Amino acid sequence: MWTTSTYRLVATLVAVLLVKCSGSSFGQAPDSITGNHEAIDFNRDIRPILSENCLYCHGQDANKRQADLRLDQPTDAVDQIVDRIESTDPETLMPPPKSNRRLNDAQKDLLKRWIASGAKYSNHWAFESPRRPAIPIDPQADAASADAGNTDGSRWANEPIDAFIAQGHRQQGLRPSAPAERHTVIKRLYADLVGLPPDPESVDRFADDSDPMAYERIVDKLLAEPAYGERMSLSWLDAARYADSNGFQQDGDTWQWLWRDWVVRALNENLPFDQFTLWQLAGDLLPDATIDQKIASGFNRNHLLNGEGGAIAEEQRYVILFDRIDTTATTWLGLTMACAQCHDHKYDPITMRDYYALMDAFNRVPENGVPQYFSSRIRVAPPLLELPTEENQKRIEEYESRLAGLQKEAQPLIDAAFNGWRLGVVANSPGIPETILAVLNKAEADRSDEEKKNLEPSLRKHFDEKVLGNLTAKIPPLAAQQPIRNELNAYRADQIPRAMIMSDAQPRQTHILERGEYLKPGAPIAFDTPAFLPKLPENAPRNRLGFAQWLVAPEHPLTARVAVNRIWQHFFGIGLVKTAEDFGVQSQYPVHGPLLDYLAAEYRDEGWDTKRLQRSLVLSATYRQSSRTTQQERSKDPENQWVARAGRFRMPAMVLRDWALASSDLMVSRVGGVPVYPYQPEGIWDSLAITKERDFTYPKSTGANLYRKSLYTFWRRTVGPANMFDASNRQACRVRAAQTSTPLHALTTLNDPTWVEAAKNLAMLAVQETADPTDRLQFMSRRLLARNLSQEELQILRKALDKQKTLFDLDRDSALALLSNGESKPNSALDPIELASLCNVCLTLMNLDEALCRE
Repeated sequence: MWTTSTYRLVATLVAVLLVKCSGSSFGQAPDSITGNHEAIDFNRDIRPILSENCLYCHGQDANKRQADLRLDQPTDAVDQIVDRIESTDPETLMPPPKSNRRLNDAQKDLLKRWIASGAKYSNHWAFESPRRPAIPIDPQADAASADAGNTDGSRWANEPIDAFIAQGHRQQGLRPSAPAERHTVIKRLYADLVGLPPDPESVDRFADDSDPMAYERIVDKLLAEPAYGERMSLSWLDAARYADSNGFQQDGDTWQWLWRDWVVRALNENLPFDQFTLWQLAGDLLPDATIDQKIASGFNRNHLLNGEGGAIAEEQRYVILFDRIDTTATTWLGLTMACAQCHDHKYDPITMRDYYALMDAFNRVPENGVPQYFSSRIRVAPPLLELPTEENQKRIEEYESRLAGLQKEAQPLIDAAFNGWRLGVVANSPGIPETILAVLNKAEADRSDEEKKNLEPSLRKHFDEKVLGNLTAKIPPLAAQQPIRNELNAYRADQIPRAMIMSDAQPRQTHILERGEYLKPGAPIAFDTPAFLPKLPENAPRNRLGFAQWLVAPEHPLTARVAVNRIWQHFFGIGLVKTAEDFGVQSQYPVHGPLLDYLAAEYRDEGWDTKRLQRSLVLSATYRQSSRTTQQERSKDPENQWVARAGRFRMPAMVLRDWALASSDLMVSRVGGVPVYPYQPEGIWDSLAITKERDFTYPKSTGANLYRKSLYTFWRRTVGPANMFDASNRQACRVRAAQTSTPLHALTTLNDPTWVEAAKNLAMLAVQETADPTDRLQFMSRRLLARNLSQEELQILRKALDKQKTLFDLDRDSALALLSNGESKPNSALDPIELASLCNVCLTLMNLDEALCRE
């Protein structure tokens, strides 16, 4: 047990660690101290020590705090801290041994030096509004340019970001890599901006074009292509946990592809990010909201929906609310707010009050927590926006026309039936409404003009509503309508798209929930933004719209930083803040903090123009470096934090599939529309078929729909596409992709029908292009690798081709079996042995590291 003196001593540490000082800009280190050590920066050097070793038990979470001691705010003792961290007595050592945390010698040295320098404190860098720093001046620009291969005397830096990167190179004793070869950089651009391989003609034109603007023209061309929005949408769908079904065992299908298509359109149209934010968080609350703005609000309807029999509706409604808070906070704030659902956050200054005050903005949706049955396939939950397509309207008109024809045929028979029935109606006829009977009981002369006028219409109405149904079987044209009407209703339910959108039509009183349990409501609370961040303006709407406007306000410290960090992550493989999902006090300190703030300020001040920002990144010398490096250089910066070389990483599986389809001319490039069902392993959904309520047989597409982009593949939330390795499961928000390396990846790209069929088709194109085996290999390489093969590579592949031909000569059936993969058929005029041999060599090319990686 810690004694009072122990806690007093820990309090001493707090005073030293958390004495406030003004300013929070990167690069403004505390005053230098004597010796050769670099000046200590509280956020970079000291805060991580506290966060990792102290705040779990001594942070702001009162439920877990020991001895009422907080290490996340100042105290007034500082005398004995050095003795405690150096103590050999387990009773006085800090952190205590039972915490399983230890300060290493370097951390102890930092604390000692920091105390000796005056123990200056600064607020967490991410919670201070970004200020645009001055662009560094490179006093050694010419030398750096020469080191980077610019022998013509031109400066290395193309864009302001290069100046910040060059400053880091100087500090770390690094040199930028030489510019990437032209075929490499164009392949990189295509992979990053449109997710497709460059055609050989474009590569040749770029390679031969000496115009300094040639590269810039390609950038502008790709930014304007429809494929740009499709490529850029992939990571946003991960963040939004987008899927085409609800999840859980029932896993009903939805029409949320309407929201997916809106995202692609918005990215292609370069909708400013502040508007992109407003529409998705509160599009339905904008004045005179358009259909697109309402669809956009579906961002927060992409959650799981539990329609299973044992699900408690209100409990599920809260699960959805919690998910909305977590997803929104991660996506825009880069914070792990979910921790504050049950208790005050242990590390960041987020309280339960902050959490539930924010949740109030989302607690107004007219929903009950469970999906509504539309058909055995479709389960969605209101509020909904019904958006019939032209095809829907055409089919409905056909049904209604058939019904109208039958009704016209039946009408004389119905009239005759009414007349016969009317003759038998008397004052005491059973089933007649009392109001009509009262009139019938009167003599004709005693009835008022109004009663005389309404009697026959009232009888006819009664007949049509109460009597005619019993006569349907006796009137054939009438009987024939019901099956058609059933078909129409079933068609409407199953085929008319209905996007799930947001609405504030059902305000509720929000409470702070004890331990996050929905059955234990505590104090009531109203909407507000987290107290540690800038206040919501007094005149702002107290709802989701006000929240969204607050997020993109100029003074907000997180939104622009979080957004530009993920954009940087897309183009360089790792964010300026590695922990893209967490900008809180446990985040990784950004070594290029001033660059992060420069980009955030630029993005915010230049109208949140995403394409403009991305353009500046890919035009930079930093982006255009080669990814080649030496072991010595790699050892200086294993993770490439200082960006002295280009990032080299495997392309996402969705892009790899598209790359294979496009290089083989199989891809169908139509933008948008309903999801498709390309090749998947047989029985992939069988595990869901535990009842007869629904047929879970995988409905494989045919024809053109087999070759749509991966973006349009139907994404079942419980069983994602088997050939999309390392993809998000789309059950929760994900803003940082993880890469793994397992044999399953190679088995997919070698054996999956998509890759095999693509290899077969590319081989067929090569055979039809030229009769020369070497030229055929070059043809395939130029489409897959965007370059010609070297003589050494050609020799290796010629040997492989000859070996394959020898094997298939001995086993013709195997060649035919290989060529039978996929729905497309090879040209019967071609030699199957020759084609199968080239197909296998093509698969080899597709599985080269160079083909799988964005270099």
